[in-house]
Amino acid sequence: MRAYGSACSGMISGVGLASANTIASFAMPLISRDVMTPGPLTPMNRLAPRSASPMLPWTARGLVCSASQVLLASSFGSRFLLMAPSRSQTTICRALLQQLDQSTFTSLILNPFLSVEELLREILLDFGVVSRQAVRSGRIAGATKHELISTLHDFLLSLIAIRGSGVLIIDEAQHLSPDVLEQIRIISNLETNESNLLQIVLVGQLNLLDVLRHSQMRQLDQRVSQKATLKPLTRVGVEAYIAHRLRVANGDESLVFAPDAIDRVYAFSGGVPRIINLICDRSLMLGAELRANVVTPAIVDQAAGRLELPPPPAPPSGWHTLLRRLRLRK
Repeated sequence: MRAYGSACSGMISGVGLASANTIASFAMPLISRDVMTPGPLTPMNRLAPRSASPMLPWTARGLVCSASQVLLASSFGSRFLLMAPSRSQTTICRALLQQLDQSTFTSLILNPFLSVEELLREILLDFGVVSRQAVRSGRIAGATKHELISTLHDFLLSLIAIRGSGVLIIDEAQHLSPDVLEQIRIISNLETNESNLLQIVLVGQLNLLDVLRHSQMRQLDQRVSQKATLKPLTRVGVEAYIAHRLRVANGDESLVFAPDAIDRVYAFSGGVPRIINLICDRSLMLGAELRANVVTPAIVDQAAGRLELPPPPAPPSGWHTLLRRLRLRK
């Protein structure tokens, strides 16, 4: 990454287009650190400030805050199902982790293609109950499913004395096998007479709903207490998102995306932040090569071409164009 940053600095130096930090702002899907500046995703970012990351789109930021409030306030073991179609799901998962306090023990599962036993071992590893060495070669490596569940139950019970809680977040949950989903249903029943011991967040594409609607998953679906769907950004949202990320990266105020260029970013991306980041990153690189202070529609088109993005639908002409643009800005 340092070599990439140095190369950017060399290209941009003296032309007033952008800094390497500006380009990196779009090059990486980031969660901010304590001072709310761009930084790489690391497990240590879990204990970050309670405000949602400024790198998240506004719609996602509000939903993440709402989800964290549910998880922190509920003593009934809420199962909060979050669908994020074609969005930065992993970024959202990590942003949710940032909202939880130090009394909340968390497990973030990024690989959905695990067996039941592998899932339970990863949860115990994230909670700090077992070590990586024990998972690879110790007694835990050969433990049965019953032993793994009993160990998890004992750990969750131990949190009661310190008024702690456990949260399990699973990304790409639409890929989970039926056996693993059934196991998730089973561990969601770990409880005392007063409350559930584990809260579960499933994050996935919209077809996760179809998976849960299957007759075999009916009991799990009935345990989902809250559901939410994130929609792509509007044209106005895309413009604000680009401006915000430039501002967070301390970009030069002389650098702007022309309104027509933002129209092209919106058209190519469909409002999906991950694709917006790719297009803007490549556009800034091209602008630096051209020594341009304004990112034009032609630059965006060239950037999208290099990314091999499919061409957007041809815009309507005349009054239809004006009316459509007015609707998009609402």
